[in-house]
Amino acid sequence: MPLLVHDLCKSFPTRAGDLVVLRNIRLELQPGDALAILGPSGSGKSTLLHLLGTLDRPTSGSITLDGQDPFALGDRDLARFRNRTIGFVFQDHHLLPQCSVLENVLVPTLADRTNDRAALGERARALLDRVGLAQRLDHRPAELSGGERQRVAIARALILQPKLLLADEPTGNLDRKTATTVGELLLDLHRQSQIILIVVTHSAELARTLPKQLEMNDGSLTDWNGGRP
Repeated sequence: MPLLVHDLCKSFPTRAGDLVVLRNIRLELQPGDALAILGPSGSGKSTLLHLLGTLDRPTSGSITLDGQDPFALGDRDLARFRNRTIGFVFQDHHLLPQCSVLENVLVPTLADRTNDRAALGERARALLDRVGLAQRLDHRPAELSGGERQRVAIARALILQPKLLLADEPTGNLDRKTATTVGELLLDLHRQSQIILIVVTHSAELARTLPKQLEMNDGSLTDWNGGRP
């Protein structure tokens, strides 16, 4: 099922009037599509990602994912939909410091007691093997490098086989070599799973590795000029 975004708007009330952050955003992405969204800080990129991830509600417009309007759901069903359908990778990995690598990957599975624990444990181990961390299952985040922690975060985002993977500056805290490795890994896993991938990034280098690029300017999406002045 595609991701359909129609005339999406977001504004915030201020004493001076409504602050418009997003204006009439339209997107249509099919399973297997990968899109990079670039733009300066404050242009609305992260706000758009929060709306697509159902972490915030739009002022107007609609989002349809996997045939469902998530904002038509009640809070409990929306949380279940988000957990099952959307994976997140952030600039800061947000790993739990007291948990092992394996336990961190399994965190999204804890919300649903009907999950097959044994099968998910095997999937977590398989994902960690694919991201090159099969020998680090019992390590804590503090014992890992920045790139390794981000690889754990990617495995965690994929544990429930989401339809949509959202990555907000996934290489922003990494050195150039590690950023390249993590970016390549993210794309490889996306190709294997054929999910929809949207990456918000300041990195033109990372953006060029994705087949589609758009730029956010003043709350609107436009074609990206490839970084040319």
